[in-house]
Amino acid sequence: MEATEQIKNYINSQPEPKRNDMVILHQRILQILPTCRLWFLDGKNSENKIVSNPNIGYGLYTIKYADGKTKEFYQIGLSANNTGISVYIMGLPDKTYLAKTYGKEIGKASVTGYCIKFKKLADINIEILEAAIRYGFDGQK
Repeated sequence: MEATEQIKNYINSQPEPKRNDMVILHQRILQILPTCRLWFLDGKNSENKIVSNPNIGYGLYTIKYADGKTKEFYQIGLSANNTGISVYIMGLPDKTYLAKTYGKEIGKASVTGYCIKFKKLADINIEILEAAIRYGFDGQK
């Protein structure tokens, strides 16, 4: 099954109102970067054990490890969790940037080094979230 179908099924499996919020976020991210590569990670490791929540990924960047190895990964991630929704901004060199730049203006959200977590879209300023997403896409160029 290709990523687009997996993403659709994942979003549709969410209870309301989280499903509607996920649809809106998915559409907004695709408006920001319509030609981005789409990913779907089911949250299972190579032994088929669940190790994380499923993630929708957008864009592409290369992770460079200390030992010189590299791995392709997404730039922006979207995931439902037990208490709401998480948006991941991957590959930022400054782990304080998100909190310093967007933390005070975003609304009721937890902002860490690479994750913005909130209960529902109505709790946050979506324009501020979009600014963080744009920065995530631009920061990898």
